[in-house]
Formats: sequence, C-alpha cells, structure tokens
Amino acid sequence: MRTLFRGGRVHTPADPSATALLTDGDRIAWLGPDADAPAGADRVVDLAGALVTPAFVDAHVHTTATGLTRQGLDLAGTRSAGEVLDAVAAHAAALPGDAVVIGHGWDESGWDDQTTPSAAELDRAGGGRRVYLSRACVHAALVSSALLSAEAKAAAGYDDGGWLRRDAHHVVREAAYASIGAAQTRAAQEAALRHAASLGIAAVHECGGPGTSGEADFTTALRHGPGFPRVFGLWGEAGAAAAAKARELGARGAAGDLYADGALGARTAHLGAAYLDDGDGGCGHGYLSAEQVGSHLAGCAEHGVQGGFHAIGDAAIGTVLAGFGLAAATVGVERLRAGRHRIEHAELLDKAAIAKFVEYGIVASVQPAFDRLWGGEHGMYAQRLGPQRAVAANPIGSMAGVGVLLAFGSDSPVTPLDPWGSCRAAMRHHNPVQRIGAKAAFAAHTRGGWRAVGEDDEGVLNPGGTATFTVWDTNLPLTAVLGGEQTPAARTTVLAGTDIWNL
Repeated sequence: MRTLFRGGRVHTPADPSATALLTDGDRIAWLGPDADAPAGADRVVDLAGALVTPAFVDAHVHTTATGLTRQGLDLAGTRSAGEVLDAVAAHAAALPGDAVVIGHGWDESGWDDQTTPSAAELDRAGGGRRVYLSRACVHAALVSSALLSAEAKAAAGYDDGGWLRRDAHHVVREAAYASIGAAQTRAAQEAALRHAASLGIAAVHECGGPGTSGEADFTTALRHGPGFPRVFGLWGEAGAAAAAKARELGARGAAGDLYADGALGARTAHLGAAYLDDGDGGCGHGYLSAEQVGSHLAGCAEHGVQGGFHAIGDAAIGTVLAGFGLAAATVGVERLRAGRHRIEHAELLDKAAIAKFVEYGIVASVQPAFDRLWGGEHGMYAQRLGPQRAVAANPIGSMAGVGVLLAFGSDSPVTPLDPWGSCRAAMRHHNPVQRIGAKAAFAAHTRGGWRAVGEDDEGVLNPGGTATFTVWDTNLPLTAVLGGEQTPAARTTVLAGTDIWNL
C-alpha cells in the first residue's frame, strides 16, 4: 500500500519546505512539496495543514501499573489523609470482599498536614480488604494490616504505621500484585499502550525486575504485537547470570529498574549528605556496591546486552560510576562505550559525574516532569534537600551541553504519559541554567529514545527511513507548539507503516 499524505507541514531535516510524504509499506518512499509528489499512490490523505512529526518514544514506563492506575484508584489528586481514605472507601465499596484495593499516586509533600493514613485507618476504609497504595515515587506504600506479613515485618524499611519502604515495600508490593490475574494484567497493559498511542507515542521502554514487576508481567508486556506501540524490555536484576536471563526473557537490556538506590520522595535515594527533613539524619540507602556494578557490566559485555541502573542520589550515582570504572579496567573503555549502557533518572550529579557519562558513553534516561512537579526552591526536593541542592537537581542542560545522550520518559505512572509536557518541562526547568531548546528537547523524546536501545536509524523522517510518525491536529510548526501552552491532539499515530491510533 502506497499512501500519500499531502497538504500539511512535515517536520524533516531532508526538506524544510516539505508538505507531503509518501509511504510504501513500512518505509518513507518520498517527501517534499505537494507539487512534486509522485503519482501512483493507492491512497491519498488530505492533511488539511496538519503537522507531521516523528512519533514520540517514552524511555521509562511501567505498563501494567500505568494501566491499573488509569482503570482504577488514582490518588494523584488527593490533598490530605482524609481524601485518600475517602477515595479508598468509595473504590473498595464496588469490589468483592476478598479483593485487594490497589491505588497509586498519593504525595504527602504537597499536603498542608503531611500526616498519612495509618494501617488501621486503611483497614476501616477498605472494609477489611487488603489495601496497597503506592506513593507517587513507587518507592514507598501505605498498606493495611492484612498485608503486614511476618516477612514484611522482618524486612528493612518496615513501619508499624503501614508506611513501608525498601525491602519491606518490595515484599508487600509483590504480594499485592500477585492478586492480579493474567487477563487483568493484559487488559491493563493494553489500556496503557492504547493511551500511549493516542498521545503520539510509538514505542516505550518497559522497565521491570524484582521488586517492580514479575517475570510473567514483564514478558506479557513484550508480546502485544501489531496495533500497539513497540515495547522494548529492560529487566533490572543484578548478578552473574543477569545478562543471560535478560536475553532469555526477550529483554533488550539487563537494565531499567536495577536499583542502586530508592527515591527522594521516600527518602531512600542514596545521598552524600543527609536529608534535611529526616529527623534521624539519614542519607537513604544504597543497594549495590561498585564491585557488583562492575561485575554486572562485564557480564553484559560478555553477552552483548545493554546494562543499566536506577540511580537518583549523588552517592548512588557515584557508586555506579565507580563500577563503570572497574568494568572499564576489565573489558576496556571502548567496549564499555559500545554497550551504550544507561542510568535511569540521574537526578543529583555534579560536573565530575557528568564527565564520566561522557567518558563511558552512558545514556541518561531522564524524566523532565520530575523537575516540573517537585523541583524549584519550594517543591518536594527543597523539603528533602534544601533549596541549594534542589535547584541543582536534574541537570538536563548541563548533560545536553557536553553531549550526553538524553532519552526522555515519564516513569509512568510516577508521572503521566505526556511527551509534549515533558519536552516543555525540559525547556522550562526551574533552574534557567538547566533549560534546553525546543529542538533538543524534541530530539530527546523521539530519536533519543530509539538511540537508547540501539535503533540509530529511527526517530527522524527521511526518504528510505521507517514510516513511524504522528499527524497532529495543529497547523503550527514544531517550535511554536513547544513554545505555547496548547497540546495538540494526535490524529494518527503510525508505527512502521501501520496505524496504531486514529482519532
């Protein structure tokens, strides 16, 4: 099928005046002005002035959790413990008595009274049902008494009040998600992927691993096939056999949610200096040693898979970079760079750490919405770290300025799938020094996502390239859209010549 899209505005480096493109199967056969369009198309689509761009890639997604949040109990709008409990009660009333109430998105850092519901209060709100409510960062949860198992009580991060972190949280999360059957998992993933396609997203990086999602959940996410965005899997498990296991599971890398630390919101990100609002003077927690990181990367090099780590705090990032140094001594810097390994989030790092990203060719898989939601001198980062460290967080501009490969994502459901919003967040960083331009932001959310998984020929509209693009309901050029406040709707999202979304 040869389809001619004409009468629009095509964002392409091949021809800035292009108003049309011709697709032939999964390839772009031609693009240019309407008047020069080749004859013989099987179908002609009148764009009516619409903007055509490469489709977005979201470089960090949790598909099942995203779908469950969209379909169920979304607590992102709650502003107090009372509102959380009311939402739980209303949601639980429609569930069977033996169901698990699963919710997500509460964030006490923005509440006037930051007291969170207790396990006993959740017992009452849930009508005796098991209740699991993950914090916005997904590194802590509020849970009811029925989920406070002996295993959870014996694990690090346990609290009698029901706010669990670290290993205790992982134990309870696994138990809560075990209640979700295969059919519900698939339905949740399909809902998430359809929503992604409706936002002009043609590919996502699914980040799984122990403590995040089980193997069955992860492999299901990789098998949705035609009609959905492409899913690249990253399996976050450490160890000598991790790289081989990632390949067996169908993952692109032994990466993603391989935790070097936790999150700032849960006060589990590993810092070099104490949290400002931790009465015990804690610095969070590191899960890996430099030796473990180095061994993991060496294994990835042996098996030819991408490696990567979740690292947010400066101490955790320092540990991971020290591990890169050990791996470089084992396999060589050039072989390490060829692996295009990645660090997820990379929120607190200085110039010396950024230089190591350049030296080792590390991909920075980052979420600009984190700064939009929690950055600045008065946000959650400032509560946890103080204003000085807060404004230095998420140094997107500093990384872009020295050539670090950026891949933008949402970490959905931590923040919503919102590619236009993420680009604007990078352009409007709370710290003016860390802002980047419209074209750089768009490239990080399109081509950067493909390059982060080794698909270097994708993410740009060129003759002979893959026909993966989005038709937007606007006649404005790309830079004007990004510089404005209105978010255009995706009319059509096309992946390799196949429509995966039509408005």
